[in-house]
Amino acid sequence: MGPRTSLISVEDGCECWLVALPAIDGKQYVYRVYAPEDALLADLFWEAWHCHDESAFPRAWDLFDAALIRRVVA
Repeated sequence: MGPRTSLISVEDGCECWLVALPAIDGKQYVYRVYAPEDALLADLFWEAWHCHDESAFPRAWDLFDAALIRRVVA
């Protein structure tokens, strides 16, 4: 597992990814994850899921196939 999203800066040459996680309340929670362009999608998913799991929001589904992962191109 890579470093926490809050510890990676854009200056480190990392790309920005958006990871949307569906939750049990029917909403979708979107997290910004900074990681290299060649990052594994599973690593991006787990990084966002662990951030969500530690928050006060309702539980997100821990299903990789349910997540939407997109790279932000500037």
